[in-house]
Amino acid sequence: MLTAFTAGLLLITVSELGDKTFFIAVILAMHHSRRWVFTGVVAALAAMTILSVLFGQAASLLPKVYIHYAEIALFVAFGLKLLYDASKMSAADDKAEDEIKEAKAAVEKADSHLPRQKTPWTIIAEAFVLTFMAEWGDRTQIATIALAAGNNIIGVTIGAILGHAICAAIAVIGGKMIAGRISERQLTFAGGCLFLIFGIVAGMEG
Repeated sequence: MLTAFTAGLLLITVSELGDKTFFIAVILAMHHSRRWVFTGVVAALAAMTILSVLFGQAASLLPKVYIHYAEIALFVAFGLKLLYDASKMSAADDKAEDEIKEAKAAVEKADSHLPRQKTPWTIIAEAFVLTFMAEWGDRTQIATIALAAGNNIIGVTIGAILGHAICAAIAVIGGKMIAGRISERQLTFAGGCLFLIFGIVAGMEG
């Protein structure tokens, strides 16, 4: 359980910093109560984690050998893809500008359909929906499914939710200060290395 918890915590914390969902939380927290934004974001990420774990449990019904090799293949493929992306990033691309632009566009589109005076429930709902939609199909969701298929589901769930909560707290409390200083290249490189490590560990455990 401890191994699964640590894997979920590290994987999510490293992967989610500087992600689109991170900047959605930053932008929302700049305009609304941080408490309600944090509540909506964490609720969405917790729901996504639980859903991913359930998918992982369904996948665990397949023959163990298939799950084992699929887990290794996913982690190695994600790791190599992230390392390749990091190698192609120039200094001009290093500040996660694309992620910030996508997050701003998503928030502005949602705001255009909502009343100007927002209640706490409206803020929570907006944060929840925007975060859930941005996280759907993300590599961290697929990685969580892979972890849950081959590891202790309670450990994976608690670790992943805690990792999401840490990133959300950083975003809503100090996101404005660090948003322009985040090195997307370094985070992408670190994420790639972490995925490769998980792939190697999964192979050795098999």
